[in-house]
This record gives sequence, structure tokens and C-alpha cells, in this order.
Amino acid sequence: MSKEHNYYVYIMTNKSKTLYTGMTNDLLRRVYEHKHKLVEGFTKKYNITKLVFFDQTSDVNEAIALEKKIKGWNRAKKIALIESQNPNWLDLSQDWY
Repeated sequence: MSKEHNYYVYIMTNKSKTLYTGMTNDLLRRVYEHKHKLVEGFTKKYNITKLVFFDQTSDVNEAIALEKKIKGWNRAKKIALIESQNPNWLDLSQDWY
């Protein structure tokens, strides 16, 4: 019997609405790492701590493809995606921890 895994494609931002798109199999852990600046790189440098979009799938290849697709989009298309599900840019992880 195989254990089903979930994969998440997510977009995070900061106060100046710099966007970061990522993928993970553990959204709670990954967002925590971003919020507490535990990973060196772009999100730590630009203080990207606010989760504004995520999508879930059980297919890792689908998640990878979606992440690549979103990363290839222009900013306006990413903003339209976020606002289609989260028009007020609320931090979707605000009550998680």
C-alpha cells in the first residue's frame, strides 16, 4: 500500500509585494522556514514571509509543472492568480502557528 503524498505550489510575498513561487511536500514546514528566515536566499534577503496563494495536488509531476508554469508568467498574470483566490492579499498562514 502506498502512502499518498500531497504537494503544494505556493506564492509568498512581502510588504512591497515582491513575489516568490515555490513547491514543497510540507507546506506548514516550508512556510515556517520562510517566516523564520531559516533558509538562506531570496526569501530571507527580501523578507518574504506572507503566504498569499497555494494549490495542492497528489501528483509531484503536476506540482513541478505548475511551479515552472507560474514562474514563467509575467507579474500581472501572477497577481491575477493570487487575486482570483485571495483578493485582499491576506496571509493564508496567519493562524497556523
